[in-house]
Amino acid sequence: MQSVSASEHAVSRLRTTRLAASAKPFVARGSGLGRCAGCRLTASHCLCAWRPQTPTRAGVCLIMGDIEALKPSNTGWLVADVVADTWAFKWSRTEVDPGLPALLADPQWQPYLVFPGEFVPPERVVTDFRHVEPAHGGARKPLFVLLDGTWSEARKMFRKSPYLDHLPVLSLHPEQVVSNYRLRRSFRESHFCTSEVAALCLELAGESHAAQTLAAWLDVFTAHYLSIKRSTPLDIASEAHGRLQALRAVD
Repeated sequence: MQSVSASEHAVSRLRTTRLAASAKPFVARGSGLGRCAGCRLTASHCLCAWRPQTPTRAGVCLIMGDIEALKPSNTGWLVADVVADTWAFKWSRTEVDPGLPALLADPQWQPYLVFPGEFVPPERVVTDFRHVEPAHGGARKPLFVLLDGTWSEARKMFRKSPYLDHLPVLSLHPEQVVSNYRLRRSFRESHFCTSEVAALCLELAGESHAAQTLAAWLDVFTAHYLSIKRSTPLDIASEAHGRLQALRAVD
C-alpha cells in the first residue's frame, strides 16, 4: 500500500474544496499564528515528523458536517493520516456527492454505518460486523461509515440521508473504555470523538495495531494542540510520544 501524504489525503482535499467554495474566509482561533498545511498546527508544534501510517484491510468513509473539515480540532483528519483507505464527503441534505453512493456500492467493500443502535430498528443493528454476510458473496473488506460532526449534526445526517438506510448499523458498546478526548467535549459522557470511534472499529475488525496507533496519534495531537492553546511547554518525552514512537517502529 502506498503512503499518502497529509496534503493529499481525503480530509485535506475536502478542506481545500470547502475553502474554495466559501464566500468568506474561515478564520479559526489561532489562525494568526500561521498553521502547517500538513497537521494544522503552528510551526513550533508541527506534528508532521511524528505522523504514522499503518496498513489496514479495513477502510473508513467520513461523512462530514459543513465546516468539520475546516476545524483545526477535527479528528477525522487524524483518521485519514493513519488509514490510507479513507474517504471524506461533505454532507448536504439536498445534494449528494456521486462518489459517495458509488463507494457504498463498490463490491470490494462491505459498508457499516456506525451509530448508536438505540435509534434504529433492532433488526438493522449488528454489534459484531463479522456476523453480517456479504450481499453478493466473497470476502468483502469492512468499510466503516462515520458521521463526523457534533451530536446534533450526526443525528440530522442519520435521519436525512436516505442513501444510508439500507446499511447495517454497527452499534458500539465500549462500556470498559473511557474517552480521552479533551479538545471539544460533548454533554453526553458516552460520546467519543471521531478518531476514537474509528479506533474502536479497527479493534473490532482485528486491526489492533492500527487501532492502538490511531489512539496514540490522537493523544500526541492533543498534547501539541493543548500546548499551543494553553501556552504551556511541549513535552516530546511524554508517555504518549513514546508510545507512538514504539508503535511506529513496528510498522
